[in-house]
Amino acid sequence: MKHLLESSPIPAWGKYDDKTRTQHHLAHHGADVAAVFITLLTFPTFRNRAEQAARKSVSDEEIECLGALAFLHDIGKIAPSFQVKNWPKPHPIMPRGHIKCGWKWTELNSVDALGGNACYLAAWPEIEKWLHLLFSHHGRPVPRPSESWGQDSFNNIEGYNWKAEETLIGNALINWFPSIREHQPPNPNPVFEHFIAGLLQLADWIGSDQDEFPYIKTFDTNYWHSATGKAQKCLVEIGLNTKTKRLASCANWSLVSNHSYPHPVQETISKIPLEDKLLILEAETGSGKTEAALWRFAILYEAGYVDGLYFAVPTRAAARQLQWRINQAMKRMFVAPHPEVVLAIPGQILMGESKGVHLPNFKVLWDDADEFENHKRPPSRWASENATRFLAAQIAVGTVDQMMMSGLQVKNAHLRGSALSRSLVVVDEVHASDTWMTHIIHNALGNHISTGGFALLMSATLGSTARKTWLNDTSATSFAEAQNDSYPVVWTNKNIFPVRQSSKSQKDVLINKVGEWSGEVAAQLAISAASKGARVLVIRNTVLRAQETFSLCCEQAPELVFDLKGVKTLHHSRFAAEDRYWLDKRVEEVFGKSSCISGVILVGTQTLEQSLDIDADLLITDLCPMDVLLQRIGRLHRHKKTRPHGFQQAVCNVLCPDQELSILTENGENGLGNYAPGGNVSGVYINIPCIAATIDAIEKYPNWRIPEMNRYLVEYATHMENLDQFVERYGLEEFSNRLVGKTIAEEMGAKTVMLDWEKEFPMQFLKDEAIRTRLGLKKVIVDFPNNTQGPFHEEIHTISLPQYYLQESDDIDSEIELLSTRSSPDKRYFEFKLGKNCFRYSSLGLEKMDN
Repeated sequence: MKHLLESSPIPAWGKYDDKTRTQHHLAHHGADVAAVFITLLTFPTFRNRAEQAARKSVSDEEIECLGALAFLHDIGKIAPSFQVKNWPKPHPIMPRGHIKCGWKWTELNSVDALGGNACYLAAWPEIEKWLHLLFSHHGRPVPRPSESWGQDSFNNIEGYNWKAEETLIGNALINWFPSIREHQPPNPNPVFEHFIAGLLQLADWIGSDQDEFPYIKTFDTNYWHSATGKAQKCLVEIGLNTKTKRLASCANWSLVSNHSYPHPVQETISKIPLEDKLLILEAETGSGKTEAALWRFAILYEAGYVDGLYFAVPTRAAARQLQWRINQAMKRMFVAPHPEVVLAIPGQILMGESKGVHLPNFKVLWDDADEFENHKRPPSRWASENATRFLAAQIAVGTVDQMMMSGLQVKNAHLRGSALSRSLVVVDEVHASDTWMTHIIHNALGNHISTGGFALLMSATLGSTARKTWLNDTSATSFAEAQNDSYPVVWTNKNIFPVRQSSKSQKDVLINKVGEWSGEVAAQLAISAASKGARVLVIRNTVLRAQETFSLCCEQAPELVFDLKGVKTLHHSRFAAEDRYWLDKRVEEVFGKSSCISGVILVGTQTLEQSLDIDADLLITDLCPMDVLLQRIGRLHRHKKTRPHGFQQAVCNVLCPDQELSILTENGENGLGNYAPGGNVSGVYINIPCIAATIDAIEKYPNWRIPEMNRYLVEYATHMENLDQFVERYGLEEFSNRLVGKTIAEEMGAKTVMLDWEKEFPMQFLKDEAIRTRLGLKKVIVDFPNNTQGPFHEEIHTISLPQYYLQESDDIDSEIELLSTRSSPDKRYFEFKLGKNCFRYSSLGLEKMDN
């Protein structure tokens, strides 16, 4: 080792490849990241977001000063205690992390630091703040270490002259960023600090890609020019520079759809002023909200207000469905090569119509690799290959959780937020969020809009109280006033844009209350209707009730039951992801707009409420809150078409409990009420006053005119002024107080973990594992062995199961043990063991077996 160190001075490395043992000079890596950072800020949208965050115009010289900071982001790596990490052992000094070493470097107070050029940076106001976000480039803030930490970090080591390397970097700094002599960065305010921190993290991810920035060990004084060229090329290829992605025509209706005329909702959206950054679209299910969102995106994109689109939906299944749909839309809207749409679900590597699988060393193999030179994946797939990068995609569809993480104190939150700032954020089914999620989404949207971002929230059933929360409107609206609000409508912070209606858009629904909700009753109603040629949709609140109803239908009338590839089945969340894909396609085939299939029963759960374009002749549903009920009714007589005899009238049978609602405050049943012991409150649909108001509306108004009555019905079942009468009628005062307490606790808990860009850049984050996007029981992802076939003869890879299915926490990390398998033309299942628990997976979905 001594001979090796004495043979020649050792240059400071910034990146190192263990496999090839090649290294990249520290100054080169700093230049790569700075070049990406500065180039990003030359793009109009990112420049606009920076100026919105800074609350002022930002000059090229100020950006160059910020680039100088980016160049020094890894300055701690010059420390001998870091450099020894890739030296032959034994080390003459304890190896240490470069970020804390960076802090330690700032304490050395050497007048010749960076070849004497550190004086320019030291004179900048608020330099401590800039250093803090500079040393947060790995995704979370790192506080300055204690004075006693790492006192030997910069001890000299034979063969490595860290001061010489520091001088070399300092000379590069002044030559490549000469503006630092006479200029400084913009004065930091909290929003600008947060935004720049995220942009630096994004630049570091991109500038660390060895494929785009090959390693060069020996320092090159002209490397800055090379780094700039590589950055410009790379940012075009991965899609952050969108200059090559052009709309196929001007942003008119024909760009979005081949329908002759837009629906009223779509027409209204097209007329909203571009300066309105937050829109709330309230319209009934099936009114064309998705196409309205795409038209808004096209108009903003054409004007240069946004570069991208993130479509956030409540569930993974809904995201998978919508990803294909949006990808088809991009083919129509953009000149080839059109943007490929990323499916923003961790573990699901899908971009456009191409799927990838993870390989060692963070590589990905794409199923269309043979179409590319040397089987090398196109750089445009970069954003899809890691969940942290999803929001850097030009077009992505995923769950709302990805967007929420930009507003939480979790690793890489700033990267997500800054990358997302260039996109129109569309949040679908916004009413589906609970108190915890609502506050976190609201905060993330606040961050987004504080940098000049654009957002569109969509719902069929949003009450006035919830709407005011999203719009930051603190005024009170009485029940009488709320009932008279327009519907359908587009809201902005300044204006209301009612959507014109016509009688043709209305449907009359007969609401029939059924006084019990057993599987037998549901099955009898469904079989009776399907035997007369009706397509019957049965939506139960829980998987167990759905499985029970499905089994009874199979026993009594198997010829009427929905099937996939000849196997009788139902639709709920406890199927493998691959099977859910085929189930969704089959559901839309049988219950879609153009389907001619008749006399069929489809049993499912809440998974049938969202994203699927399905049309039933008859709806049978469990009692649920009014907003959810209206969502389900949106699947009934959705399209204008010929109905079987006797089903020309839209009918919804609502299965109701045959017990007093007050019992549900302590003994929840079938998804309604409280399942938590003691004085706690927990469950699926826990707002019993809302449930009581929904039943009352069903009894009072047996005929609903949709969407004309939507506003009245939603306010009737959600406005506290009206709910008070049901609290008193059913003696729910104590339970109502517990609900309020739960709401306050969730709101306070959410504030504790949120990352608010209007507040000072934090000194450090909470522990990531303590922060979740959703409350409630966790789900465990189970990986099946290769070549595992599911009940529909398709290979499956993963399934999620509720954590309460497991007896012990240790079972989570156990290996799957496959037990028995049974296969026949119409029935296939297999059993497996996880820890001490046994499960069966069949056409019923996942079931837990008695041990």
